[in-house]
Amino acid sequence: MARDSQSGDYPTPIIDRHSKPGTVVRLTVLAIVLVGAAVAFIYLEGRVNTNLGLGLLGMLAMIGIFYLVSTVIGFVQIMPRGGGDVLSRIFIDGHPEGTVVTDKKGRVVYANRTYADLIGANSPADVHSIEAIMSSDNQAAEAVYRLTNQVREGKEGQEEFRLLKGLGGTKAQAEGPRWYRLRARLLDIGDAGEQLHAWQLSDISAEREDQEKFFRELQHAIDYLDHAPAGFMSTGHDGAIVYINATLADWIGLDLTQFTPGSIALNDLIAGEGMALIESVEAAPGLDRTATLDLDMLRRDGKSMPVRLVHRVSAPRDGAPGESRTIVLLRGGEASGPSEAAAEMRFTRFFNNTPMAIASVDGGGKIVRTNAPFLKMFSGAVSRDDLEKGTRFETVVHEADRKLFASALEAAAEGKGDIQPVDTRHAADGERFIRFYVTAVIDDGDSKETAIVYAVETTEQKALEAQMAETQKMNAVGTLAGGIAHDFNNVLTAILLSADHLLLSLRPSDSSFADLMEIKRNANRAAVLVRQLLAFSRKQTMRPTVLSMTDVIGDLRMLVDRLTGTHVKLDIDYGKDLWPVKTDLGQFEQVIINLAVNARDAMPEGGTIRIGTANVESGEVAALNNRGMEVGDYVMIAIEDEGTGIAPDLLDKIFEPFFTTKDVGKGTGLGLSMVYGIIKQSGGYIYPESEVGKGSTFRIYLPRHIETEEEAASDSAEDKQEAGAGGANGSGGQKEPTDLTGSATVLLVEDEEAVRRGGKRMLETRGYTVHEAGSGVEALDVIKELDGDVDIVVSDVVMPEMDGPTLLRELRKEYPDMKFIFVSGYAEDAFAKNLPENAQFGFLPKPFSLKQLATAVKEVIDS
Repeated sequence: MARDSQSGDYPTPIIDRHSKPGTVVRLTVLAIVLVGAAVAFIYLEGRVNTNLGLGLLGMLAMIGIFYLVSTVIGFVQIMPRGGGDVLSRIFIDGHPEGTVVTDKKGRVVYANRTYADLIGANSPADVHSIEAIMSSDNQAAEAVYRLTNQVREGKEGQEEFRLLKGLGGTKAQAEGPRWYRLRARLLDIGDAGEQLHAWQLSDISAEREDQEKFFRELQHAIDYLDHAPAGFMSTGHDGAIVYINATLADWIGLDLTQFTPGSIALNDLIAGEGMALIESVEAAPGLDRTATLDLDMLRRDGKSMPVRLVHRVSAPRDGAPGESRTIVLLRGGEASGPSEAAAEMRFTRFFNNTPMAIASVDGGGKIVRTNAPFLKMFSGAVSRDDLEKGTRFETVVHEADRKLFASALEAAAEGKGDIQPVDTRHAADGERFIRFYVTAVIDDGDSKETAIVYAVETTEQKALEAQMAETQKMNAVGTLAGGIAHDFNNVLTAILLSADHLLLSLRPSDSSFADLMEIKRNANRAAVLVRQLLAFSRKQTMRPTVLSMTDVIGDLRMLVDRLTGTHVKLDIDYGKDLWPVKTDLGQFEQVIINLAVNARDAMPEGGTIRIGTANVESGEVAALNNRGMEVGDYVMIAIEDEGTGIAPDLLDKIFEPFFTTKDVGKGTGLGLSMVYGIIKQSGGYIYPESEVGKGSTFRIYLPRHIETEEEAASDSAEDKQEAGAGGANGSGGQKEPTDLTGSATVLLVEDEEAVRRGGKRMLETRGYTVHEAGSGVEALDVIKELDGDVDIVVSDVVMPEMDGPTLLRELRKEYPDMKFIFVSGYAEDAFAKNLPENAQFGFLPKPFSLKQLATAVKEVIDS
């Protein structure tokens, strides 16, 4: 038991073997003064002449010597032990937690009465350290060991453990298992330079029992909630479901054993546009909001079920959506009944699940009711709160079209039918297009609604219409360009043939020779422009071959480098393992050169042109979001510059013929048109990207070429033929004939008289016998008159009455071996599809020179 103090008023701890040292300041100062006086008396004896001074010093010296002797024998204590702060002792001894203090060796220095009661100690001899008491239990001993290590490191710690039998302080504590909490910390006795360990022990068995009782009650509550006749779910800030009861899980076919919080989201369980209704329920800061919603939920098997949601949203936090709690009521039974409520519920379901946005408007233009798709379509322009405040419908109409919509509402209020739809833009997003259909509501006396407005988004339709219009415009311009090119080719052919004829009769020293060469040079320049027009209209002659873009761009590097100049740097990034493509090598080289020169012109102060290649797999095409691009494997070629860029309003026009952003006299506007036509004729796509002040990028996508068995066999035969030719004459390719004369009979069919006359004269100078015909019908008559004595027919493709392909088909009926050459400004494949299968013929593109005509005739005759 605790002993009373000297006064008999305060209890003392059951054990206190260590009293904290105290300092008596005044006694210490007095002792110093007296000892100092004694020393001064001994030192100044004989030096002080006054008797009074010597007497005073002598008295002080005697007192100082007496104090020193008393201190030595213990009669006087400068630092007395014991005592301490009585109030602190009373507080600690009566603390509800048992407290025991031990030194480094584990010896008990102090223990309060609560500790004695916990361990059943009746006298100081019964008090033992924590280590000694807990050593018999493994779990407790491990906890004490961990705490001891923490205290030695200067840290505080806490452990909770269970003993099969109480420590024995009381009968109740001694019987049955008990729970204890043990805390430990380090006490630093600064004045004595000593460190002690303080342990606090408390019995928490009652607290544990309360916790277990709470958990049991909570488990019962969860069990009741799980098997309630209504569904329940809870969602977090991100819309993920964190709890769902067993009833709702059973309704939707969800296995709760497979469910983990956050594994499914609320929008996974809502059918149609129901999420727009749920998201429209928003709580103001600091408040909660509850709304009743009729919609359809999705079962896990994809089927829908009608439900009513009592949806409560908590206040948002830090700008994020708030958490929600939702009660779900199954409406299947009610829906099958004939009640008015069931009919209303069915209408609400259908109303919210329709794919069209619908709203009703009263006579003042205010929105009375909306469905879920309407809230979703105009989520940025109007909210659920706005609707409850009586928002006018014009809020969701673009400002420029509100007068037109108001006229439609007036017509509906007058009961008119056949109201014209209103096409407008989204009020919050001007890039989206909306069409409103307004219909009048027949007034039955009770309805507040004047009109029903149906809203359909037409953004994609508008984009398709714009694309179709652009395609039609490009095709129309292409057709026009092709027609001009055809007539232009005839003119240029006549000019070139006449110039060649005159050049044959002149010497280089003649005064007219230089003028004729200038005429021929300008005619050839005009022919290049014509080819560009034909390239845009995709009717130019192409000889596609299988190519590797790595080789093509590598061979062009030096040429492009020279064309771009010294102030522009060329950087090429070759893609790895590029797939082969099939296109005309010469034409595609013109594409690269044209884009590179345009990039150079866009950087007058210099910069870097980057050309890169890469494979694009079919799975990546959708992510590119390139309009009109079909899914497939492509090889991508990108040409990027750091130039002035192209304004957005001009970007859609750059491929149009004769459109150019360059100054007058510095560009014809046909370069990009030619690029566009060549890429399209090769089956590819080209997409420009540009930002003003930062540069432009043109990305070309050519389809991957996969060699067929027929192509492989043909390539093998050609290789053998070239090998044989090389062994015979030392050349791997076919040589152009050097002798262009001949004696064969030629039928020249051409509707353009200048071309026909020039061609006839040129061939006759080479020794050929030439007959003329102005059309296919006339050609058949000429051959009939000659009894088929014609070696070769040279015919234009486009002619009145009968075109070239038809003439070929008719001649081959009676003269299957007659040789044939087509002359045209269009591509060979533009008319080859109209010919019989396996038809053999030669081809000469317009405009052509005398030498080219003679060479073509000679090659076909010799073949």
